[in-house]
Amino acid sequence: MSIRDAVLANLKKITDPVSGQDIVSAGVVRALNVEGDTVRFVLEIDPKNADKMEPVRATAEKAAQMVDGVSKVSAMLTAHSDKAPPDLKPKPKPSQTGPQAVPGVERIIAVASGKGGVGKSTVSANLACALAAEGRRVGLLDADVYGPSQPRMLGVSGRPASPDGKTILPLRNHGVTMMSMGLMTNEGQAVVWRGPMLMGALQQMMSQVQWGALDVLIVDLPPGTGDVQLTLSQKFKVDGAIVVSTPQDVALIDARKGIDMFRQLKTPIVGMIENMSTHICSNCGHEEHVFGHGGVAAEAAELGVPLLGEIPLHLDIRVAADGGAPIVVSKPDSPQAEAFRKIARDLIAAGKA
Repeated sequence: MSIRDAVLANLKKITDPVSGQDIVSAGVVRALNVEGDTVRFVLEIDPKNADKMEPVRATAEKAAQMVDGVSKVSAMLTAHSDKAPPDLKPKPKPSQTGPQAVPGVERIIAVASGKGGVGKSTVSANLACALAAEGRRVGLLDADVYGPSQPRMLGVSGRPASPDGKTILPLRNHGVTMMSMGLMTNEGQAVVWRGPMLMGALQQMMSQVQWGALDVLIVDLPPGTGDVQLTLSQKFKVDGAIVVSTPQDVALIDARKGIDMFRQLKTPIVGMIENMSTHICSNCGHEEHVFGHGGVAAEAAELGVPLLGEIPLHLDIRVAADGGAPIVVSKPDSPQAEAFRKIARDLIAAGKA
């Protein structure tokens, strides 16, 4: 039995004084997370029951502490008016004509790639932090529903609150307001949805999240040319798209398709970014073009779109992203961070962000 299962088994022995059920079956236990020997969870309660639920919280904390392999437990009370997480399933709405603006958001920039594995999400996270460092009010929507990675890259955890069961309150870190499907599911839980579910989730994350006043909302799209890309461009006013690619021909073939898709959808192309452009050995200083070099620049020139920048292949970029603080935040003076900062400054100067 895993630590998580053992903790749940112990918690099921505790009775909820309000419903009479055990606190797990009653839905009181939320956001149970096991990291090594540390267990964290919250008890969602009605605010008026706070006094009677504090002893339950203390008992639950002790019950989790009794599991073998657990050395630290954190259990907190949280008062939500609606115990259920925000409903992201599609709901019928009156038909609207033409793309809609998102209230409070001045510009929407989609970051896309023709294929996976080219570092699109890493670019999105660093670009968002770079724009925030330049003084812009930035939001980041992780629209890669099947493979959300922005919570890890931005060091954000916890379930977003929904005070009224309709409006979703996003989370914030490193100066970036962020929302992701990864915050709505348990770690390791697969999202097994068909197209209509994806489209409904995207529309609600765009329109029901309380983004506040933003200069730019960056949308980290999934790879390819599918339902999410179509829904975003058809339902919302997207001011431009940035296409990320590595230099090799296989990636560029798919990047062309991504650009063609946006052109068919009448979405302006802001430019292309060549990621993993060059690698400099940390021991000897030798520069090597692992995936080739200049392919994206040549492709951008042929397609008549700007080349926004070339991002090196560097271990620090990967380590920073995995650690929850993108290289722009963790090592702001490094050459790798400067590559992203320059792109951000150029976008601001051009009035694109």
